[in-house]
Amino acid sequence: MAHILLRHRDIENIKKLDVYQEHGGYEALKKALTMKPAEVTDVVKASGLRGRGGAGFPTGLKWTFIPKGAQEVYVTINSDESEMGTFKDRELLEYNPHQVIEGALICAYAVGAKRIYNYMRGEFMDAGYAFEEAVQECYAAGLLGENILGSDFSCDMAAYYGAGAYICGEETALLNSLMGELGQPWSKPPFPAIEGLYHKPTIVNNTETLANVPAIISNGADWYKSMGTERSTGPKIVCLSGHVNKPGNFEVIMGMTYRELIFGEQYGGGIPGGKKFKAMLPSGGSGPVVKEDALDAPITYEGLDKFGSVMGSASVVIMDETTDMVWMAMKCVHFFKHESCGKCTPCREGTYWMDQLLHKIYHGHGTAEDLRVLKSVAGQIGGRTLCALGDFAINPVLSTVRHFPEEYEAKVKGNSPVNGSR
Repeated sequence: MAHILLRHRDIENIKKLDVYQEHGGYEALKKALTMKPAEVTDVVKASGLRGRGGAGFPTGLKWTFIPKGAQEVYVTINSDESEMGTFKDRELLEYNPHQVIEGALICAYAVGAKRIYNYMRGEFMDAGYAFEEAVQECYAAGLLGENILGSDFSCDMAAYYGAGAYICGEETALLNSLMGELGQPWSKPPFPAIEGLYHKPTIVNNTETLANVPAIISNGADWYKSMGTERSTGPKIVCLSGHVNKPGNFEVIMGMTYRELIFGEQYGGGIPGGKKFKAMLPSGGSGPVVKEDALDAPITYEGLDKFGSVMGSASVVIMDETTDMVWMAMKCVHFFKHESCGKCTPCREGTYWMDQLLHKIYHGHGTAEDLRVLKSVAGQIGGRTLCALGDFAINPVLSTVRHFPEEYEAKVKGNSPVNGSR
């Protein structure tokens, strides 16, 4: 099947404007400009498109939250791709940037915005250069600026580079950073759609989310809904990494199983060295780990509900039988401790103490009391922070304690660390 999002794999040099236009590029924008803004929103809403950044909130519904008659509205593309094991947005921006730009312009038209910012992870400069080159091509061709394509719609676009802060993937922290403030979340309400960038109504959408929009406008909501499941429609880019023969980005239709993704020859191709599957992080470090019984679950927003986990941004990290799960939890928690913005006491203090306790346990110096305190600290973080980082940080801890208690128990009895993946 031809790619809908990763089109550069089918069409050479589609990152160039002329090539993109030769293959239907910006025809969706032309079509949208003949429609009323509310009609554009209705099509996206009817398609069932949900946010691809992890939360899965309905995209069209989000657009309707902009107050009627708002005079100053902004659209922000969330390209601050910082989740462990996630690298999909970088590929889109580097090799198919015009599809993201076109989707963002359609969004801006629908919500009445005249300016778009792309908040990008600063370390991904190859993607940044490609995106900025595409933006300049659009200005030269009259696809950005005043009276786009001869219409009454005018819109500008600019890139902004963050400093690699995981917390700025959270939309309010992103907006604070974009305004020159500390990259820390604010308490909601107000929600960005009511009071966001510069205290004006703002839509924040993930890069992959907006890349879906041109195809939806061109082909219609029913076409898009014909792919996937009732509650999880359309294609999804899955980032596959870890102990797998063919890591990388794969565009799949929602509803395919994790087993097919990992072991299918056209996808992951199985685990290296004939080793056995042990566990999977289905959404990078932020989602609870799952075991082999979850492999036949569908890749959908609701597919892992009964296994106590989430698809999130679909950053799937595979671990084989050699992996020490206490080591894995320790590495994840160390990351979240480092990335905590420090605004919330439970997150700031809790991630520090979880990191300390896990190091102690892993290196064979922990006790049963340390394990009890670890679980207690995790329990006091969940649901008590301004953003989801605190909840994310406890997931690898509590899920590994639940699924692999014997590995923790072996270490608190004074055994040396298990020889595993490091």
